[in-house]
Amino acid sequence: MKYLHTMIRVHDLEKALDFFCMTLGLVVSRKKEHPEGKYTLVFLSTGEPDAPELELTYNWGQHESYTSGRNFGHLAYEVENIYETCARILERGVTINRPPRDGRMAFIRSPDMISIELLQKGHSLPPKEPWVSMPNTGEW
Repeated sequence: MKYLHTMIRVHDLEKALDFFCMTLGLVVSRKKEHPEGKYTLVFLSTGEPDAPELELTYNWGQHESYTSGRNFGHLAYEVENIYETCARILERGVTINRPPRDGRMAFIRSPDMISIELLQKGHSLPPKEPWVSMPNTGEW
């Protein structure tokens, strides 16, 4: 068995693509418009060979709210440097809901309130400011 992808529904495809591509650094693997079903699928990955994908599903003209219950859990990505990654995310105006106080883990949310865990590759980095003193914000 091989893990293929996780699908999430998005309200604003351009905003979601900006977040996942520009903020997190994922790349578009493929995109398919389905006029007969009135939806668009965009597959994203880290760009590494054979990497699992994240599928963004955009239903045209859909205005109902998607629930974002905590029963979904979260997406998780390994990063080279948790502090540099979080600093870059903050510069883009994204809230760090759970800062990397431990040098290991942080949580943010996408524009559609999908919880995303960022994990330090390898061992935890030594704790450092401003992260150690930064409080949690909202839910993740």
